[in-house]
Amino acid sequence: MDQPNKADESKQETNPSGEPKSALSVNPGVSHAPAISPYIQEQRKSLSKKETTAESLAEGILAGNRTSLSKAITLVESNLEAHNDKAQAILELVMPKVGNSIRIGITGVPGVGKSTFIESFGSFILEQNRKLAVLAIDPSSQRTKGSILGDKTRMEVLSKSENAFIRPSPSSGSLGGVARKTRESMYLCEAAGFDTIIIETVGVGQSETQVHSMVDFFLLLMLAGAGDELQGIKRGIMEMADLIAINKADGPNEAYATRARAEYESALHLFPAPESKWTPRATTCSGLGGKGIDEIWKLIQDYITTTKTNGYYAKNREDQTKTWFEESLREAVLDQFFAKEGKKEAILRSESKLMSGKSTLLREIKSLLGN
Repeated sequence: MDQPNKADESKQETNPSGEPKSALSVNPGVSHAPAISPYIQEQRKSLSKKETTAESLAEGILAGNRTSLSKAITLVESNLEAHNDKAQAILELVMPKVGNSIRIGITGVPGVGKSTFIESFGSFILEQNRKLAVLAIDPSSQRTKGSILGDKTRMEVLSKSENAFIRPSPSSGSLGGVARKTRESMYLCEAAGFDTIIIETVGVGQSETQVHSMVDFFLLLMLAGAGDELQGIKRGIMEMADLIAINKADGPNEAYATRARAEYESALHLFPAPESKWTPRATTCSGLGGKGIDEIWKLIQDYITTTKTNGYYAKNREDQTKTWFEESLREAVLDQFFAKEGKKEAILRSESKLMSGKSTLLREIKSLLGN
């Protein structure tokens, strides 16, 4: 038999008892070994920090990066003060690129076919070599405060397009279903290069007029043969509409839609002339079949041309900014008021006095305000 090599014997490992170590033995290993390499962890931290700074997110938005845009909108919608501060820093950096879009508000009662219409209308807009952003304001869950409908799941074609961006946002109890931060989200979309912005609202009644204060063109979708009582649409919202479109004007419903168009056009002539000098119109369309979509886009283009020529377009945006500032200021004052130490307890005491009839409403309000 061959003799074992002495050099090999000298290299053979032994266990603590001095005996040769078996090939099947288990090494003790390193105690508390990290699951991920420390080097990789540091790289991830560095990369994450770099990606979420206000400057890097603003840079990504201006470059058209959709991930950066989504992250920035999430910061805008957050209720955390640190997130709001970062969101404002981003907005300040991108503001020079804001304002170069057509802002369209679309409203109508639930069931009128808003999502289907926007899917068809948005697809037509993309065919015009434009970039579209849809801010779909959904009803909020009373339990989770999250979006209930999730319109993104019902706009499959737009969701797949590289030139379309859809952002469902919960209304969070805001008046008219318009999320508190919708305007800032709209600014971020404009900075990202989207030249057409659609704001779709919940559509629950007259409070929907809130959307009118942040768009250039206001489109009201209606149904034929439903009646005002059933639709829940009041005169106030009709007066603000730049165009009324009777949707689902196809098949056997087409004749009813045509008759409804004539009725709405007659009604529009009874309202006072709008400051824009634009004569509101009524038309028919089918979001499912695409009928009348091109005519609606042409009317929007005519409206923009008319209002830019007579100066209303620029003035309207200035007035909207003033309104936004005043509303935001009132909101901030209210938040500051309720955040004061001991204010909640004082409010409860005032409510108790009112319930028991020991005081009057005005007296308690003055007391809470320190007057």
